Amino acid sequence: MATALMPIERAALECDAGRWGRAVGRAMSRDVALRRRLQESRAQEERSESMKAVVNCVAYRNGERVGDIPLETISDALKEPDTFVWLGLHEPMLPLLLKIQEEFGLHELAVEDAQSAHQRPKIEEYGEGVFIVLHTVQWWDNEMRLGETHLFIGRNYFITIRQGASLPYAKVRERCEGMPQRLAKGPGFALYGIMDFVVDHYLPIVDAFQTRFEQLEADIFRDRFDRSTIERLYDLKQELLDLQNAAAPVIDICNQLMRLHQDLVPKDLHPYFRDVMDHAARVSKSTDDLRGMLSDAMQVNVALMSLRQNEVVKTLASWAAILAVPTMVFSMYGMNFEFMPELKSPWGYPLSLAATGLACAWLYRRLKRTGWL
Repeated sequence: MATALMPIERAALECDAGRWGRAVGRAMSRDVALRRRLQESRAQEERSESMKAVVNCVAYRNGERVGDIPLETISDALKEPDTFVWLGLHEPMLPLLLKIQEEFGLHELAVEDAQSAHQRPKIEEYGEGVFIVLHTVQWWDNEMRLGETHLFIGRNYFITIRQGASLPYAKVRERCEGMPQRLAKGPGFALYGIMDFVVDHYLPIVDAFQTRFEQLEADIFRDRFDRSTIERLYDLKQELLDLQNAAAPVIDICNQLMRLHQDLVPKDLHPYFRDVMDHAARVSKSTDDLRGMLSDAMQVNVALMSLRQNEVVKTLASWAAILAVPTMVFSMYGMNFEFMPELKSPWGYPLSLAATGLACAWLYRRLKRTGWL
């Protein structure tokens, strides 16, 4: 039977329970504060990482640089007359892309494409804006490395997003800022500057491939067969195909910009885009010619291998024919017939050796004249 607590004991227990409750409350408060600080720290790190992806964000008015602007004020800057914003990004994360989508009013499908790399070169229209994908190339460690540049262009904005192997576009911006009269035509001139920069970097790659092909061509005509030569030929052919797939779509992109988007690319800028088309067509033709020469080189290599194998077969067949003479003679005397006149003749053995040697010498000389030996 439970005993009733005395008033003093009950008061002591209530006091202990109160202290324990206050201790638990303080611990929970500290835990909540710690979690809040961790969340704020993570959010700050994410903002810091996002800001690292922002190369520059500049507003231009009538072709003149107004100055750098923060991302939060982009939507306000876009409302200014005769003003456009040029934003440069390098491998941005999803939160930053969503922020850019909100500020510029970009289409969600275009932002989704910009988030994922490995897009094919293309041009797509989303409302009043255009989304363009270009493949960039760099020559590094004696090999070609591919990257991508995603471009958003509208009436009052221009966004460049670099992914993978790609050089910075600071020189392009400086070049455009040095020509304010042309930059005053709007984002179209900035777009030309980027496309011209990308296509111009295709040309040194073509020269590097030409040099590599000449080296492989010299290896093909060596007397010794080298399996690695064929492998390098196939690798070079694949790299040429990648470069052609990067350059050829630029021609269609320029055509569409000039025919269907004259609000973004006015007629005054058409000669510049035709120049980009000319460079892209030159790269495409050069790579196509090199691929044709590579195919011919591989066929020549296979033909030379067949010729070398035929030479080996002819040599082996010639020596087999020469060795067949003594084999036939000596096998005949190895049959142990009882009545063989030469066996008892004192000149039988030397005469058979002499006849065999003369037959072999005559056959060797004949095969030598015909080129089989």
